[in-house]
Amino acid sequence: MKSNITLIGMPGAGKSTVGIILAKNMTFGYIDTDILIQINQQKSLQQIIDQSDHWNLRHIEENEILKLNIQKQVIATGGSVPYSHKAMTLLQDISQIVFLKVSIDELKRRIHNYETRGIAKAPSQTFMELFEERQVLYEKYAEIIIDCDALNQDEIAEKIQKLTVLDQ
Repeated sequence: MKSNITLIGMPGAGKSTVGIILAKNMTFGYIDTDILIQINQQKSLQQIIDQSDHWNLRHIEENEILKLNIQKQVIATGGSVPYSHKAMTLLQDISQIVFLKVSIDELKRRIHNYETRGIAKAPSQTFMELFEERQVLYEKYAEIIIDCDALNQDEIAEKIQKLTVLDQ
C-alpha cells in the first residue's frame, strides 16, 4: 500500500527542507533517514565514515530503511539509498518515489562542505563522478521526476503534492 512519499536525490537537492514543507502541507509525518541513522548510531554521518568507511554507512542506511513500517509519512532519504536494491524495493512498495533533480552547477553552488558532509562516496571520488553515477540510479527508481533548478522549495512541495497519487 503506497501511503507515503519518498524523496530521493543528490546531497543539496533539498530533500530535507522540501520534505518538511510537504509533510506540513499534507498533514503527514516526516522522517529523515540521515537523522534516524545519527540517532540510532549516536554519531554523525561523517563520524561513521571516518571510523569505518562509506560502505558501512550505506549498510547502516539500508538497515534503517528496511525497519520502516509506516503510513502517511514523507521520507527524506540519504543520497546513497538507491545503491540498495532491497531498500528501494521496500520504498517502492510503501511509497511513491520522487526524484528531486538538480543540475550539477546548482548543487555546486549549494554545497560547500563536500568532503565533510557525511556523503557515502569513495575517498577519491569527485563530486562530478558521484553525480553522474547516482543520476542513473535516481532515474531508475523514480516514479516522478521534478526539475528543481527553477523552483523554490514551496513550489517543489506544491508540485509534488499535485503529482502524487497515494492509496487512502
